[in-house]
Amino acid sequence: MVTFGIEEEFLLIDPRSGMPSARAAELSGILDGPSGPAMTASAEFLASQLETSTIVCETLEQAADALLASRSLIAGAALSAGVGVALTGAAPLIPEPPAEITGSGRYMLMGEVTGAVAGDHYLNGTHIHVGIPDREARVTALNRIRPWLATLAALSSNSPFWRGRDSSFSSWRLIHYRRWSVQGCPPYFADAADYDRRLAHLLETDVVLDAGHIGWAARLSQQYPTLEVRVSDAQLEAQDSVLLAALVRGLVTTVLQASEQPSRTDPEMHDAALWQAARYGLEARLVGLDGVSSPAQAQMDALLAYIRPALEEAGDLPYVVQGLDRMRRTGTGAARQRAAVAKDGWHGLTGLFERSLTAA
Repeated sequence: MVTFGIEEEFLLIDPRSGMPSARAAELSGILDGPSGPAMTASAEFLASQLETSTIVCETLEQAADALLASRSLIAGAALSAGVGVALTGAAPLIPEPPAEITGSGRYMLMGEVTGAVAGDHYLNGTHIHVGIPDREARVTALNRIRPWLATLAALSSNSPFWRGRDSSFSSWRLIHYRRWSVQGCPPYFADAADYDRRLAHLLETDVVLDAGHIGWAARLSQQYPTLEVRVSDAQLEAQDSVLLAALVRGLVTTVLQASEQPSRTDPEMHDAALWQAARYGLEARLVGLDGVSSPAQAQMDALLAYIRPALEEAGDLPYVVQGLDRMRRTGTGAARQRAAVAKDGWHGLTGLFERSLTAA
């Protein structure tokens, strides 16, 4: 069974003002005790960002249990500390002063290197790690998933609001991320040696501090024998994150069993598709595998058809079919956020976050 893990990032906010609250270190300390082996919690790059990681999972049930448990713990810790939790890829409201960076040496240096880019980096993602023991196979999988990254981005779009207004984008996080030094769709690599050579060249410059500073939408993890898919916004509900994990694992399993050569589509087309996904989510068109735009929901159906055998083999197909049907009915996270604000204003958004944090 191909294993996987899920990292989730959460934004802590003041429940009265809705502004980011720099208390992630405090909450991670509270969570360290009761969290147990199912998850770990730590402050992220900004002092208002909390990150959790699941254990290595073999089944979707394990992942769902781990996420629900960690989110329940976060909800309790946040309530005790008097802070709110915003389940979104970009902060709806931000203050004028630059963001407070978590006080680790690495993060402080990263803030110095990136300047004003770091100053309003109120962005949160969902990262899916898929275990691939062989490094050459990891690079092969990285090459072959590139054409599908925009589809995953569209499905996971959940950051429509920025600075108190609708950005007109479904994933403002993806757009904001384009300001970092190395980001976007990863390039094509000839093999693992080519990946290592080009990574080493980047690390020899002053552009990035270390491999963790590489912001590609997917990359090889430097800590684990995994392929890390980072294209997704933070998700509203645990089941949204589990659905993404199922799709990513199914996609990676499929491409590793495929006999066809990896797509060599021009990289600018992949970047254009990511921009389209960020702009419209599932509500318009995406540049597809053939370089031609087609309805995003049709590409979602194409992804399901492509990975169906892998989903069936893992026993994940019913969960994925149900999850995608739910997505069609309720919309992406971005669509649900907009609906909440249209109905009840900013209080509706806060209420949506509160309900979603503990939703089964």
